Amino acid sequence: MDVHGTVAEGFEPVREAFVRNFTALGDRGAAVAVYRDGRRVVDLWGGARDVDGDAGDVPWERDTAQVIRSATKGVAAAVLLLLHQRGGLDLDAPVGHYWPDFKAYGKERVLVRHVLGHRAGLPVLDRPLTPEEALDPLRGPRAVAAQAPVWEPGTDHGYHALTYGWILDELVRRVTGQGTGEWLATQIAGPLGLDLWLGLPEPVEAAGRVGRVGRVEGPEPAGGPRLRPKRSVTEAYQDPDSLTRRAFAAITPFPDQNDPAYRRAALPATNGIATADGLARFYAALIGEVGGVRLFAPGTVGLARAEESAGPDRVLVVNTRFGLGYMLHGTASPLLSPGSFGHPGRGGALGFADPESGIAFGYVTNGFRRTVTADPRAQALVRAVRTALGGAIA
Repeated sequence: MDVHGTVAEGFEPVREAFVRNFTALGDRGAAVAVYRDGRRVVDLWGGARDVDGDAGDVPWERDTAQVIRSATKGVAAAVLLLLHQRGGLDLDAPVGHYWPDFKAYGKERVLVRHVLGHRAGLPVLDRPLTPEEALDPLRGPRAVAAQAPVWEPGTDHGYHALTYGWILDELVRRVTGQGTGEWLATQIAGPLGLDLWLGLPEPVEAAGRVGRVGRVEGPEPAGGPRLRPKRSVTEAYQDPDSLTRRAFAAITPFPDQNDPAYRRAALPATNGIATADGLARFYAALIGEVGGVRLFAPGTVGLARAEESAGPDRVLVVNTRFGLGYMLHGTASPLLSPGSFGHPGRGGALGFADPESGIAFGYVTNGFRRTVTADPRAQALVRAVRTALGGAIA
């Protein structure tokens, strides 16, 4: 297996794990990047750009980007936390303060922090959106505004797989006049020089076998995502009335992720596109300076990783932990250490930061799996980073 790129001295275990992902865990095309204290120490890529391609024909390049699915949530959350940091958004205000139509159907007490902590009680839509409706930036927010909570907001938590993005996007639009993708491009990606998009611009759009963005595998088989090898989770997903199934079916059928129209749209819960370096560099700038730019003040880092929700997740069934917009280290989503915060993407992608060690991590792949929170390929790379640091991080 030809793997390209570099690792700094001491980070050789990450290269070894990355190679094993291809030889033993079935990766087709992927990249991983790691920063430490704002300096890139791992930059690796390999395989085929397209999951249905041949590495000898169209190989993965250093600037190859991929759909990162729910790893997008961590990127979108940074927009809201930065608006708060700059004084434009109150995390303890009701969502309806900024978006009056949202207050209908018992949602008057949903706070902005409830949304970021998956406590809003709105993981499902009684009438799922079609793919065409979902790509319209107005239809998703309207559907959520017309939805009644399925539990009392603020009293419990459950993963808002798709609705999370529509709520965040409308909040950003009400506060700034821009969609989340537009704000991200000018305020985050531009200053940092990130290959990271929410709404892919025409110059980098990929359709078929041209451009920088690789083709990914299609929707999962009917069995749905593999959250953990527990029968109760499988049964929950297969039950059409369960919150698990309904949350992931808020768009039915799910759009073709290789469709240019899908990539041009901005769905802050699920369709961000990034290189591994773009994702890792983003997280590096949350916790420290990168190229003269730092995004989060120390207090905002504290908000991102202070536990808001923990315990049995009403959607994912397993125990999950969330800060404000970020998954936290735990059994369902192991990161580098108890202080880490970030977000996995259903199928494999992972981005996170670990302030204590100064590590920022990004992994993207075109070979989606049925995992949601702990893909074995990403986990192998995280363990390798821990090994490179001397194994001292629990």
